[in-house]
Amino acid sequence: MASRVLGRLRPSNTALFVCDVQEKFRPLIAGFPIVIDTTRRMVQAANVLDIPVMVTEQYPKALGSTVSEVANALPPACPVVSKTLFSMCTPDVDAWLKSKPDVRQVMLLGIEAHVCVFQTSLDLLERGYEVHLLADGISSSRPHHRAAGLQRMAQAGALISNSEMALFQLTGDSKHPRFKEISALVKEGQQVEAFQFTSSL
Repeated sequence: MASRVLGRLRPSNTALFVCDVQEKFRPLIAGFPIVIDTTRRMVQAANVLDIPVMVTEQYPKALGSTVSEVANALPPACPVVSKTLFSMCTPDVDAWLKSKPDVRQVMLLGIEAHVCVFQTSLDLLERGYEVHLLADGISSSRPHHRAAGLQRMAQAGALISNSEMALFQLTGDSKHPRFKEISALVKEGQQVEAFQFTSSL
């Protein structure tokens, strides 16, 4: 009998992937403010929990750099990889992952759900990584494209999650030494007036 994938996130085995959360997309992406807020909080949480972060930018010459809200939260050593490939899994990113052999789980967020996030998810799954899609940090220009992207990724084996689920799973106990910092970041997200993403996958 095949074992089930339970998807238990552990900080020591996890990386955070931020896919193309760039300036030129501000007026184009459905619910982009909540994507930015979720991404910023997840980067801050990764810093607190010592989780490595990988950031990519799709053709920044035309689409701009990572939004300032996120860029200002990145740790100094965080790689920001420019790309033309739709997937985040460029040779540079693959090399970065290989340098972190303990990482077997990837929390993935960014845009667009049906293009770059989708192709990144398939590439990571194909490479044997467990992919956790932080749905409150993933969108597309059109809500039905977002829904189709999430559905297609789930069919391929990615796990649908969200920032609050992931953060409480990563701490696991209210007695965790960094729980108060993580709980504060969760509460920040709860106070944001979020775009109402469609609940359908």
